[in-house]
Amino acid sequence: MSSKPDSAPVLRCQFDLCDGSGFVFDDATVTARDCRCRAARIAQARASSLEARIPARYRAISFEHSDVIDMERRFPTQVRELRAFVREIDANLDAGRGLWLTGGFGTGKTALAMIVSRAAIDAGRSVAIYSCPRLLGMLRDSIDNGVGGVVELLDQLTAVDLLHIDDLGAEHRTEWVLEQLYSIVNARYQDERSTLITSNLDDDKLSEQLGERIVSRLEGSCMRLPFYGTDARRVDFTPAG
Repeated sequence: MSSKPDSAPVLRCQFDLCDGSGFVFDDATVTARDCRCRAARIAQARASSLEARIPARYRAISFEHSDVIDMERRFPTQVRELRAFVREIDANLDAGRGLWLTGGFGTGKTALAMIVSRAAIDAGRSVAIYSCPRLLGMLRDSIDNGVGGVVELLDQLTAVDLLHIDDLGAEHRTEWVLEQLYSIVNARYQDERSTLITSNLDDDKLSEQLGERIVSRLEGSCMRLPFYGTDARRVDFTPAG
């Protein structure tokens, strides 16, 4: 007689250790222990209400896209690093390694960041994708649910395997904004969770906008990749960030 519960497996175990339930069963001792995939499953469940959708503009983007090939000609080192990150997406997320794409408008940062997020989604990892203004809007809306609503949202944002924040620094600076961003970045830094950000501000301007506390934690957890050059959107370039 099997000791396994009657519930059917929901997801395939990424480590091929369990039957998809999140538990490894030992029929000999009639015991079960947490599988290595269980933590990821918990994070996915907690993040179920967060947005993990690739915007329509970037759904066809890939390293093989002609526009990305053009980016690679202009930024060979940066794209090479991104290719390497995507090849080892599970190991990088498990280690809490992040990416910080910084540079001028229209240089392709958002498009390249979406390739990374898609790779994480395709690998079965929990991902949340937000522009910074949209993220702060969600936090403001959660206030209507009281302190518990804000705390729950912050917990969800901390739990995902990859938090993708686009256009960091574009928000209007207030003390409330700074505290919310610091809470998110610091929690993920302490929990060794991967964060992927894009910003049009250089280090000094981002520090001025967000403060040293936030920037120092990003520096301590993210590989910084600079993108500077002509605004490709002004030369009929579609998927750019």
